[in-house]
Amino acid sequence: MTNDFDPDRAFFGRRKGKALRDGQSMMIDSVLPRLRLPEGEIADLTALFPQPVEAVRLEIGFGGGEHLLSRMRESPLIGFIGVEPFINGMAKFLAVIEREGLTNIRIWDGDAALMLPRLPAGSLDAIDLLYPDPWPKRRQRKRRFVSDRTLALFARALRDGGRFRFASDIDDYVGWTLARLASSRDFDWTDARADDWRQPYPGWIRTRYEAKAIAAGRVPSYLTAVRRAS
Repeated sequence: MTNDFDPDRAFFGRRKGKALRDGQSMMIDSVLPRLRLPEGEIADLTALFPQPVEAVRLEIGFGGGEHLLSRMRESPLIGFIGVEPFINGMAKFLAVIEREGLTNIRIWDGDAALMLPRLPAGSLDAIDLLYPDPWPKRRQRKRRFVSDRTLALFARALRDGGRFRFASDIDDYVGWTLARLASSRDFDWTDARADDWRQPYPGWIRTRYEAKAIAAGRVPSYLTAVRRAS
């Protein structure tokens, strides 16, 4: 399969929506710099958190943060890295973190594909890519986050046996992702029956986006793949 990764194309759309309120601007100006991943190569992910963590997980494009916040609350001994370039969503997420005093989180507000190579090999326990922008038009498809190249970046960053989850309500993108997982030498797709990928993940928190998709008649798919032993 050809490499459909284009390093010159951003995988996300707009960076900002409505004007931020004063409190939201303060989150971006003061809290984000404190939690943002450092520049350059990162030697030890666990050292980035103020308390000892048992593992580190990554969520790419957390949107409003409903799913990520839920996972952070239920697993305080897990460190999380959240990636979200959309400033408005980031500001709301940071406000909740500050209000609840959550500390098991670090943030990246840029392109995840440029951040992944800086992580130590085998340092992630899991990666979640939930409802990424489908870029549905044929000429846009090179902007889809899932590609042979990004799956290779996932495989490098994940430990052996680490999992990758992908959820989408766009059948074409689900098929696109399955095709690339099937051709990957690094991943095994673990779903055996249709119910396995039609049922939400354990402890799943439905996001506002997913609720709208279901109301519109679209059926979500929840794929799971595991990093093969290297």
